[in-house]
Amino acid sequence: MRRAKISIIGAGNVGATCAHWAAAKELGDIVLLDIPDRVGVAQGKALDLACCAPIERFDARVTGTSDYRDIAGSDVVVVTAGVPRKPGQSRDDLIQINVGIVKSVCEKIREFAPESIVIVVSNPLDAMVYTAWKTTGFPTHRIMGQAGALDVARFREFIAMELGISVEDISALLLGGHGDDMVPLPRLTSIHGIPLTDLLPGDKINALVERAKVGGGEIVKLMGTSAFYAPASGTIQMVEAIIKDKKRIIPTAAYCENEFDVAPGQKGKGYFVGVPALLGSKGVERIVTFNLTPDEKKLMQESVSHVKDLVSTVRKLFPDLG
Repeated sequence: MRRAKISIIGAGNVGATCAHWAAAKELGDIVLLDIPDRVGVAQGKALDLACCAPIERFDARVTGTSDYRDIAGSDVVVVTAGVPRKPGQSRDDLIQINVGIVKSVCEKIREFAPESIVIVVSNPLDAMVYTAWKTTGFPTHRIMGQAGALDVARFREFIAMELGISVEDISALLLGGHGDDMVPLPRLTSIHGIPLTDLLPGDKINALVERAKVGGGEIVKLMGTSAFYAPASGTIQMVEAIIKDKKRIIPTAAYCENEFDVAPGQKGKGYFVGVPALLGSKGVERIVTFNLTPDEKKLMQESVSHVKDLVSTVRKLFPDLG
């Protein structure tokens, strides 16, 4: 049986950690690609990771390169390329620089890996997924963004820390854009089936929600750059669901029109926002919808409105992506 092939664009902290998790899970052969000026970094990290194989007991080829021809035949391409956030900088501040980078990367993906499924990790996430879609021209089920998997993981961890329980017993869900406009859903959060609202007072829950919203910023303040362990872990959770055709429901930045009234009736003019998505071998195989309360609908529309603003900025800066 042919091994799956996973290409990761960007050999920085997030990209290299994605390669680490993918190798440890033995998901397939891995290509770690960076620009020519950093090819030594990509090659060095790939070789270092490959030398873990005898100890960690995984069979996977790990290749470092700057040549996009090496991504040919990829099943999944993960895009982490871009400038990371610095203290005091919002995700939106990065938009002009990172749109240009992601656009250039996706032109190469279109050329050398035209049958791949693309997972975007670069920030600002919602705008970068849109950029990848418009640049590659791929069908929407093969383009998605990693955000919700990370945001839910943070929310679950903060709940576990507050209650002193295992994260394995916590089930949670978030909707909307990545960052301050995400929409946590405490009423659908439970601990081994017990509603969170039965275990914590409203003010404690609200504090956990707010911490989840700014979790990335909290880490930037602490260490001076963006998080990478958890974003990479969330990304590889998605990769695994696709490679293994697991049909997992994972919060994903996926293309929506009528779903959750993101762009009702606007065929071909939807947006990528965080929703529960069933991930399998075809990519986003289905978006799982459910009824929102009036307050949740309002928050979701506010979040979608911000995503639309980001996309509008992308279109102004790069008219060819309109």
